[in-house]
Amino acid sequence: MEHQPCWYAVYTRPRWEKKIAEQFARRQIEHYCPLQKARHRWSDRVKIVEEPLFRSYVFVHICLHQQQTAVRMVPGVINFVYWNGKPAVIRDEEILTIKRFLRDYTEVKAYPLQPGQKVKVVDGVMMDQEGVVEKIQGKKVYVVLDSIGYALVAEFNSQSLKPLEEG
Repeated sequence: MEHQPCWYAVYTRPRWEKKIAEQFARRQIEHYCPLQKARHRWSDRVKIVEEPLFRSYVFVHICLHQQQTAVRMVPGVINFVYWNGKPAVIRDEEILTIKRFLRDYTEVKAYPLQPGQKVKVVDGVMMDQEGVVEKIQGKKVYVVLDSIGYALVAEFNSQSLKPLEEG
């Protein structure tokens, strides 16, 4: 796996995600910094700005043995996110899921991972995606991406979800 490009999560200094993404682009390191539009209100105006969906995380698509040092040399990069003593590999499907969420849902928020019910989405852009749901409130459903430890929130019709059988 180390000789093929894979997605990895990189932990960054707080509020450096966009700067680091720019540095990766300059150094021709394939990366993804998921951004969402957020409304900020000041006393004299309201402004829409793009903010990172995952604070202090940027994803890189690299051959680990060839580019790990180059990634770590970028100012503001703290380290790779590790799982079982190795940089955690993020599945391509999870990156695509994040991209679909940001494309198809205007209000997406990230929440820390919490265990819950296993479900499968049976229609729509998330069709066939499996995940863990902490709770369903009205039409809001928490879809968990295991390898990065976050849940994305999107509005689903509750009929779009099917509980997975245990066992």
